[in-house]
Amino acid sequence: MSSGRKIITKNRKARHNYHVSDRYDAGLVLLGSEIKSIRNHNISIGDGFVQEKEGELWLMNVHIAPYKEAHAFGHADPRRPRKLLLHRREINRIISKVRENRMTAIPLQIYLERGRAKVEIGVARGKKHYDKRAALAKRDANRQIARALKER
Repeated sequence: MSSGRKIITKNRKARHNYHVSDRYDAGLVLLGSEIKSIRNHNISIGDGFVQEKEGELWLMNVHIAPYKEAHAFGHADPRRPRKLLLHRREINRIISKVRENRMTAIPLQIYLERGRAKVEIGVARGKKHYDKRAALAKRDANRQIARALKER
C-alpha cells in the first residue's frame, strides 16, 4: 500500500464561511459498506460538523451514500453519527476551544491514507457577512490584476 494521501472530498465552503485556526487529523469508525462508498467518492461533508458527547468527538450530518452492491448488508442511515479517533490530548484541546472560545469544529476534507479513511478537522470561528464580502472583493481585484498583467 502506498503511504500517500488520496483526497476524496473537500469542504470548499469552509474557507469561505469560517476562519480556520487549528487543524487535526482524525480516524473514522466506519462500517464496511461505508468505506467502500467513500472509496467511490459517494460522500458529502458540506453540512458536517463535529460534536462532543460524553468526552468523545463525533462527526455529525455527513452523508455517505449507501453502497449499492452491499444490498441488505449495507448501512441503513447515510447520516448516522460517526466516532472520531484522536489522542486524548487532542480531544481535550478541541473540546476546550469549542466551549471557551465560542468556536466550532468542522470537517475540512476526507482522505485515504494507507487504505484508511481519515478526516481533517478544523477548529474555526464563523465569518461575519462583511468579512465574506471583503474576501470576495479582494479575490476579484486579484483576478483583474492578473488579467491586466496577462494582456500586457
